[in-house]
This record gives sequence, C-alpha cells and structure tokens, in this order.
Amino acid sequence: MIETPARRRVPTWLRVLIPAVLILVWFAAFGGGGASFGQLSKLSVNDQSQFLPASAEATEVQALQEDFRDTETIPAIVVVATDDGAKLDDAQLAAIDDLRSAFGDVTGVVGDEISPAIASDDGEAVEVVVPIESGDGAERAADVVGDLRAAIDDAPIEGATVAVAGPAGFSADIAGAFSGIDGLLLAVALAAVFVILIVVYRSPLLPLIVLFTSMSALCAAVLTVVALASADVIVLSGQTQGILFILVIGAATDYALLYISRYRETLARYERKWDATWAALRGSWEPIVASGGTVIVGLLILLVSELNSNKTLGPIAAIGIVFALLAALTLLPALLLWAGRAAFWPRKVAHIGDAGAAVAPAHAKHADGVLHGASAPDEADLPDRGLWAGVGRLVSRRPRTVWIVSVLALAGMSLGLAQLDADGVPSSEFVLGESQARDGQAMIGEHFPAGSGTPAIVVGPEDDLQRMADVALATAGVDSVSVVSADSPSGSAPVTADGVQAFGPPGTPAPAPTVVDGDVLLQATLSDPSDSLEAEATVAELRTALDEVGTDVLVGGQTAVALDTNDAAIADRNLVIPLVLAAILVILMLLLRSIVAPLILIGSVVLSFTAALGVSALVFEHVFHFPGADPSVPLFGFVFLVALGVDYNIFLMTRVREESMRFGTRPGIIRGLRLTGGVITSAGLVLAATFAALGVLPILFLVQISFIVAFGVLLDTFLVRTLLVPALAYDIGRGIWWPSRLARAGRPE
Repeated sequence: MIETPARRRVPTWLRVLIPAVLILVWFAAFGGGGASFGQLSKLSVNDQSQFLPASAEATEVQALQEDFRDTETIPAIVVVATDDGAKLDDAQLAAIDDLRSAFGDVTGVVGDEISPAIASDDGEAVEVVVPIESGDGAERAADVVGDLRAAIDDAPIEGATVAVAGPAGFSADIAGAFSGIDGLLLAVALAAVFVILIVVYRSPLLPLIVLFTSMSALCAAVLTVVALASADVIVLSGQTQGILFILVIGAATDYALLYISRYRETLARYERKWDATWAALRGSWEPIVASGGTVIVGLLILLVSELNSNKTLGPIAAIGIVFALLAALTLLPALLLWAGRAAFWPRKVAHIGDAGAAVAPAHAKHADGVLHGASAPDEADLPDRGLWAGVGRLVSRRPRTVWIVSVLALAGMSLGLAQLDADGVPSSEFVLGESQARDGQAMIGEHFPAGSGTPAIVVGPEDDLQRMADVALATAGVDSVSVVSADSPSGSAPVTADGVQAFGPPGTPAPAPTVVDGDVLLQATLSDPSDSLEAEATVAELRTALDEVGTDVLVGGQTAVALDTNDAAIADRNLVIPLVLAAILVILMLLLRSIVAPLILIGSVVLSFTAALGVSALVFEHVFHFPGADPSVPLFGFVFLVALGVDYNIFLMTRVREESMRFGTRPGIIRGLRLTGGVITSAGLVLAATFAALGVLPILFLVQISFIVAFGVLLDTFLVRTLLVPALAYDIGRGIWWPSRLARAGRPE
C-alpha cells in the first residue's frame, strides 16, 4: 500500500482531536443560532420606504414631513360601510363614535390626532384615519393594527362591515403572511430535502448527517445576521429572511452531496477513513469553493444597488453561503470521518484497491497535462448499463443533434418573455389569499376617492402655495388638495382655486398654513388607490408639472415611495445583471484555465434563465393569473439562477477537466458526465425542492421567485448540464480548453 502524506504527518491523537473540536464548535453554533431564530422576526422591517436610497425624492419628503408633525406616524384607515347599500342610521353612527373613542385607548395610537368620522357623499360609509406611532420605542404598526381589529371584533356594528386598511393595515397583513417563516417554511424545506436524501442514499443515517450539517450552517448564519441587525449594521426584511433560510439549506446540502460522492469513491480506494477523508477533500474542495464563490460574488454585487432591500440581501445571503461552505468542508467531513462506512448503511462501501492502483507510478504526466501509459485506466472501470451510461452514449454518438435540439427547446421556452409583466404591482396584491386591508381598500374605492387617507405629499416654498395647489388640482387623477395647518381643528385645511378655505360660518378666517423653514406641506388626495399603477402615473405627472413651479418643490407619500422603488429596482436590474455575468465569467476562466469553456457555460446558463423566465411568465399570466411582478423579480431570479445554476456546470466541468487530463477531452467529457450524473441530479432536485418551499408563504414576490428558481434549476439539471453542455463540449473537442495546454496536445480523440 502506498503511504500517503496525510498518514505520515498526522499522529493518531490529532486525527481524533481535529474532528472532535470541529464538531463541538459547530454544536455551539447550532445552539446559539437556534436560540436566535426568534429574534429574526422582531428585527425584520417590511416598510417599503425603509429600503429607498437617501437620494430618492420620496425619501427626502419623508424626512421633511417629520418637521410638520409632532410625531412620526403611519396611517391606518378604518372604513365602515353598510351591508345592504342603505345609508348609515343613527345607531350605527353612534356605534362608530364609540369605536373611534375606543381606538384612542389602544397603545401605539396617537389619540389626539385621530380624524373625525368622515362620511361618504352617498351616506353609506364612514372612514376614520387612525395615526399609529412608528418611531423607535413604539409598538410595531402590525401589532397596533391587530389591537384595532380586536377592538372592532369586540364591538361589532350591526348591519355594517368594518375593515382596517391603509399603509398600516397592509403592513399588518404582510406581517401575518410572514408569520409562518420560522416554522412552516423550514419544516417544508427540511421535509422535502429529507425525502430526497432518503431516496438517493437509501440510508437512515446519511440524510440526518446532511441535514444536521445544513441546519448548523443556517444557525451560524442566523446568529451572525441577528448580531449585525441588532447593531444596525444591516436591515433585515421578511423576504430576505425567507431567502436566507432556503439558500443556506439548499446550498449546504448541494455541497454536502458533492463531498459525499467523492468520499464514497475514496472509501473504496483507501482502507483508512482518515486517508479517504483527505483524498475526498482534495478532490472536492476546489469545485465546492468555486461554486460557493460564484454565488457569494453574485450576491455581493448587489451592494451596488440603489435599493437598500437589494443592497442588504447581498451580504446577508453571502453570509449564509460562507457558512454553508464552511459546514460542508469542516463539519460534514468530521462527522463522516467518525461514521466512516457505517454512514452508508445498509449499503456497503468496500475497500477494493489502494490509492495508487488507479494510476501506476510509471505513468508520466507530459507537458500537455495528460497522463500517458499503456496501463492507464479506460472505460472498463465504469459500468456499461444504467441511465448515465445511456446518456453518455447518446452524447458521444450525436453530439451536434443533441445540443442543437437543446438550444432550440430553450429558445422556444424563452419566447414566453413577451408575456412578462415586471413593471410593478400594487402593494395590495403583495399578499396572496385573504387580506382585510385589500378588502378595506376596495370599500374605500366604492364610497370615497380611492386615494383618501394616503395622499401624495407636496413640499415647497410658502410663496408658491397657490401655484402648487393650482398645478395639483389641474393634474388628472388628483381629487382634492389640502394644506397642513396647526390652526385647523382637523390638522389641515382645503385649498381650492380661491385659496385656503375656512371652517365654520361665513366670515371665519382661513387657518394659517404651518410653515417650516419657509416651506409648506400640501396633501393631494388621489382619485385612484394610492398603491395602484394609475396613482403612480399621476404622481409622475404631478412631479413633471411641479418642476415648472420650481426645482425645490418635492413630491412624496406612499405612492411616490412605490414609484421610486420601482424606478430604483429597474435601475438595479440593468446594472447588476451585466456585473454578475462578468464576475462569474472571470471565476470560471480562473477555475477551468480556459476562455472557451467558461463562455459556453455562461451562455448556457443565460439561455436557461431566459427559458425559465419565459415559461414562468406564461404560468403567472395564464395559470395563476397574477397581477404582474415586481421589477426585482427578474433580478433576483437571475442572480440565483445564474450563480446557482452555474454550480452544476462547475461540478461537471471540473470533473471533466480532471478526467480529460487522464484520458483526453472527449473521453473525459463522457466520463465526467457519467461520474457526476447522479450527484448533480440529486443536488438539483434538492435545490429545486428547497426553493419550491418558498411557495408555502402567501407572498407574491416569494411565490414568483420560488417558481422561477425551482423550474430554472430543474432545466439546468436535466437539460443544460445533462445534454446541452456535454454535447456542445464534445462537438468542439479539445478546443474548449483553449488557450491552455490541454487544448493543444493530448490523446487522439
């Protein structure tokens, strides 16, 4: 038996100590991270305005608004409407007044700023604007809305329906949709992975080892993210939290599968577990690190984004991938070192030959990088039967037909991109299924101007007050205008073409507008729901028209926040996608020492992405009937699919290069395909299943990302990596390694 360096240099006591220390460290991370899970939801921020860049116009207006009010608030709009279409009677109006009084007793409500009961023109409905504290130290808006809804349930109004809508209402519904993120999402994802691993390994112990590795990586990531979020270094959102869970579990499991595949091979070649472990690490660390590196780089490129939600997702998800890599290369080998061949029970992994038997010492590696010698291994060491042997024969016999048909199939799927609607969706559609805020918004639209309660905010010089009001009133989609006034009983006074209007009997003087640093604040009530695309178009038109009044006139509010968010998301998409492609291309070139092969891999993954997005667009439009998609959906789908999809090509092509150095390029391609077919297919199924688990959360954005990535990963697994890439590489031959030495010389093909 040939003695390996690992056996010569490492004493027995150290072989025991190293895995023991690694396991103990990861156990500590598992415990600490597990205890931190509950803090994630408390630290999550789901307010869209928090993710806008400081330079956005809506952000500037939001900061200026604070100077016009004593407290920082978010409005909840309580709407009451009769069930039979009749006018509200005296008893119902009295019950509404009692309910309004009860709202003032709810902790977190600014009681002295609750609006009067505002009746609709048809007399069938009333709305009350309830301001909720949103500053530090106040209860979360979602919790306060829950208390408001509880107060409504305790005092039902006979013959009428009551709903809490507005920005605070939608925040509460979103928080409710994310409430299952810690339990349900993890349970579904882990259950799906466990079932796949049982089917793949047919072992009771190995799936548990893999899942413990994945969960340890997730716990360590959660512990780190909680510490950073608590220190205000990063901003965490519910959707980022969900993506972190899925990404870490899926990636850590994929890396584990690749290592286990190598470990099983080396157990058959080495008698001792320590030697097999080091051999497996030598054979797997490079593709695992390269695969993780592409994902990490792709995620960190999100730091150049304008949207803080994109910018913070990058480092948070990258932290998760780092721990997934560390767990797969430290904890998993340590656990398998202790378990040895027993990990694969009831299957047996027998020791069938020495490490040096595969390649005799007499074989010389020439300058071309290819091993030569009459005794070099050939196809005889691989079985001739089975799925992957059949795929290998298909690729080797008709490579050009295979890759052309594959490209045409992907191109056909890409035609669905014409149906893609990713220009943004109303925030009322963000939650799938039941939403009281959405129902309440519909009630408001039936009886009031649909944008009442959440007006567009205009801040500008006091001297231009009337000009600003005239421009706003002349803008299609604006129903009415008022100005903030501390002298007014309601806190604001209407503004018409005749100026600021008075309250009370004739002769009552008009209240003076509140002036802060020479500016006044106007509120423009919109005719359309404030979260609608029509309202966004109105705000965009209003901004353009007010530019003629002065460049110091700013337009903000909830609708402007959504508009600026969509604009920033589109800008991020156009900037990040080319940067991710360039970065991953460089990594692949360094890894494969080639220019041609990386270009093939990048092209195949991009084509796979467009195909996945095209099919998804058709499914979203004609099957699920979704109202559209956020502009960030294609961006996130691209980052995850390209960064993760290229993993499988890395797993394949690093093994192909290894085999090509021994057997020549074309035989190496077929051998690499057959040797990695099972593990890569298993990894693809695991990653698709984990991302599909995101679909259990009733959040439109996450459901769409879930479908796009899961479907795209399956395309990469079963079409791109199995047929397209091997067939195209086989057709090109050794030229895929250009300009490395492997492209210029080697065995005859």
